[in-house]
Amino acid sequence: MPEKLFPPSTPPDGDSSQKKPDKDIPASAWIWWVLLLALLVWNVFVFWPQGNAKTTVADIPYSEFIHQVEKGNVSQVEIQGDRIEGEFKSPVAWTPPSGEWQFFYRPTPPASDEANQHKTQTTMQLHAFRTTYPAVVGDDALMQLLREYDVEVVVKPPANPVWLSLLVQWLPLLLFFVLLAWMTNRGMMGQVGNAFNFGKARARRYEGQSTGVTFDDVAGAEEAKQDLMEVVDFLRHPQKYHAIGARIPHGVLLVGPPGTGKTLLAKAVAGEANVPFFAISASEFVEMFVGVGASRVRDLFAQAKAAAPSIIFIDEIDAVGRRRGAGVGAVNDEREQTLNQLLVEMDGFDADEEVIVLAATNRPDVLDPALLRPGRFDRQVTVGLPDYRGRLEILKIHTRHLKVAEDVDLSIIAAATPGFSGADLANLCNEAALTAARHDRQVVTMNDFYEAQDKIILGGARTLLLSEEDRRVIAYHEGGHTVVAWFSKEADPVIKVTIIPRGRALGVTEQLPGKDQYNLSKSYLLARLAVMLGGRTAEEIVFDEITTGAENDLVEATKLARRMVTRWGMSELGLVAFQSDEEQPFLGYELATGRDYSEATAARIDRAIQRLLDERHGYAAELIQRHRDKLDALAQALLEHETLDVHQLEAILGPRPEGARTTPAIPGAEGIPASTNRA
Repeated sequence: MPEKLFPPSTPPDGDSSQKKPDKDIPASAWIWWVLLLALLVWNVFVFWPQGNAKTTVADIPYSEFIHQVEKGNVSQVEIQGDRIEGEFKSPVAWTPPSGEWQFFYRPTPPASDEANQHKTQTTMQLHAFRTTYPAVVGDDALMQLLREYDVEVVVKPPANPVWLSLLVQWLPLLLFFVLLAWMTNRGMMGQVGNAFNFGKARARRYEGQSTGVTFDDVAGAEEAKQDLMEVVDFLRHPQKYHAIGARIPHGVLLVGPPGTGKTLLAKAVAGEANVPFFAISASEFVEMFVGVGASRVRDLFAQAKAAAPSIIFIDEIDAVGRRRGAGVGAVNDEREQTLNQLLVEMDGFDADEEVIVLAATNRPDVLDPALLRPGRFDRQVTVGLPDYRGRLEILKIHTRHLKVAEDVDLSIIAAATPGFSGADLANLCNEAALTAARHDRQVVTMNDFYEAQDKIILGGARTLLLSEEDRRVIAYHEGGHTVVAWFSKEADPVIKVTIIPRGRALGVTEQLPGKDQYNLSKSYLLARLAVMLGGRTAEEIVFDEITTGAENDLVEATKLARRMVTRWGMSELGLVAFQSDEEQPFLGYELATGRDYSEATAARIDRAIQRLLDERHGYAAELIQRHRDKLDALAQALLEHETLDVHQLEAILGPRPEGARTTPAIPGAEGIPASTNRA
């Protein structure tokens, strides 16, 4: 749009000397100023004090006023501040002093009566008067005199000056017109989108290394860093690739669970390449007005192309890139138009365009297929959870600024935190520092890391007043989990068990895998099922009663059993994978496609799940009955000490079976949990 809403008219061709006094003032502004002036004149005319045209009035001396009162010729007076106005009972002949200007109103005499007209010019017949009260010397007898001659007295508050009244009434309106003229002059009264910059992209721009992040600040994603190195090299040396006819990928999609460092990797690419970096969240494209998101996409790509070579980073792209046509009935036109514009912009790059789009998402399954095809997002870089070496390097990065004690062994913490993302490890280090400060320590110790880990996974300890019967039920429940896990060779080793309520759990059994696991066996999954059902089984055997404390155990066990049957072919149904509700994120597609198996097959799946859970329940019951004496001893120890570590458990339960999974050595009386079973 032009800068001015109404551009000034240009002079005729050839008349270069013609001045343009209205160059910076649009035509509409003159209309408002003329209207303002007209209203101001009207207000002055209406609110200016007016006299009575039928009454002759003049200023008279105060002494003459007192004289007329004493003669009984004053009918009423009006006192306002130091001004006194009134009316005479009978007209008074009055000749103004010569040379003194008098402001008065009188009726115009007939033109034919010249003598009377001459008389009026020299002597007036006053019906009303004005005078000034002598405020300096005062006149205490005035009110008594007025009452004595039965004069009607009206008292009003002092009147504001005329200029002050006009200022109070007109200043806000004047300011409004000035603001309106300024807005009009700057072209801000045009279309809504341009008025509020709705169509402008809200991307944050970083210049080169101003992101403050390089690949040295990223750990645990070595494969992803290698894939992105090529992008950095292209941005540094684009001619090397163009010379041999190579085409760099237009888009790189970073895919991975939350907290794995996708955004950090994008910033590192910008920092390494030393090019402009435009960062924006996909949710910032979509607004209430249809078409605004598409306008922002165009503006963003225009800025990036003008600053090429450059990087565009779109975080959480699934907010705008979801599959089109999904859902039941409702269609979000604004989001779909934004996606369409994004598809056009990415596919419209020239072969030598030096702009690369990085995007991040943890839901690649919901993205539109057109967005993932070659020519748009050519590459998908998976940023997974870090392994042991990755976790160790991440811990080194996040403890660089911490004052850690000599007993802190990051290798033990890394080994004891499988499944933790980079964000989880950063939070662990920060919580450990907060714990140390809470205990008034000058350095962060290993015990601070242990306590921080318990707080992150289990929640803070709660002080609940539980009855002895409830504590006994919880002790046997957690003892059931522990006994089944301890005597199952394939189960993860137990490192700690407690009946202290933490978070939403009344008790916790903590297990720690001996190593990172990427491929789970059927025997391991069966052992997990048995451990989950161990608490409920112990309640049945000991109390011949069941409680609600096993709710979370039953939910998780059912989910695991269903995956084993429907996804992994670990049942009598054979080598068949069945569609699961979790595979389809859109309700509309689920209703349209339906299940790919019959009702009879669904019944067989339900029976297979139930059979698997019953078999694991029987296995847990057999183990608990075989080691009932050790379960009783464990429950009694929990009631006395509330928390037992791995060494105390070994003293009570004895050694684990030969060939059982082992746990990395963890010093001290406590360990860092990796998987838990809650009451």
